[in-house]
Amino acid sequence: MSTQLSVGGTEVTVDQENGCRIGSLRIDGTELLRQGPRYGAFPMVPWCGRMKDGRFHDGATVHQMPLDHPPHALHGLGRDARWRPAGATATEAAFTYDLTDPWPTPGRVTQVVTLAEDSLTLTMGVETYGDSFPAQVGWHPWFLRDLGGQDVELSFDPAWQEERGADHLPTGKRIDPRPGPWDDCFGMPDGVDVTLTWPGALELRITSRCEWVVVYDEQAEAVCVEPQSGPPNGINTAPRLVTPVDPLEVSTTWTWRRLG
Repeated sequence: MSTQLSVGGTEVTVDQENGCRIGSLRIDGTELLRQGPRYGAFPMVPWCGRMKDGRFHDGATVHQMPLDHPPHALHGLGRDARWRPAGATATEAAFTYDLTDPWPTPGRVTQVVTLAEDSLTLTMGVETYGDSFPAQVGWHPWFLRDLGGQDVELSFDPAWQEERGADHLPTGKRIDPRPGPWDDCFGMPDGVDVTLTWPGALELRITSRCEWVVVYDEQAEAVCVEPQSGPPNGINTAPRLVTPVDPLEVSTTWTWRRLG
């Protein structure tokens, strides 16, 4: 079961049965996202990227998550879950997902997908049913490298790059941004702002109040630009507590213009 949104020449499919991922984004009939059950654009929650050894600290307690990308736990639990529809119109839909085992603390995640003629906005919130807990949220889109012409061009101006260790996790040292290819995290303290340009076809700008973005362009088929609320393993190194009076809510907007 999936949810369809459309306006003007744009169509979006949300696959709530498979991690509430955006399974398809078509503009004037052209698909922007890599297809397949592992791809599209999926939410990362309640953590983003790699969690070191699959463990996180909540106060003095250490919790173990499944090692789905040994030796680490990758991209959270929400991308593999069934989400529940919570209302939809032709251009907006909301979905919910309850945090349950193996996550130790009950909570609820909400994602709202809002489509306009020239933009798509994704908003995600995490709330607790009681005890506070650390969490991260973000999105992992797989944009097609080639829309039938030249390869996509990536433009952004990060303040720093997180040095990546042999375990693919940030070492804690900030370095000057280096040329790609990347599987790296960058700091953008004024908010994420990345532009993808498919020459002669489309320009798409990704913005978010999030201050971190991971760029992954090591595969031939696709390029990933991932706004997120903290760096990889940030649930341990830069924890953001979700409390009964302070839920975690972030959003990202993709705005496009046709070049052809």
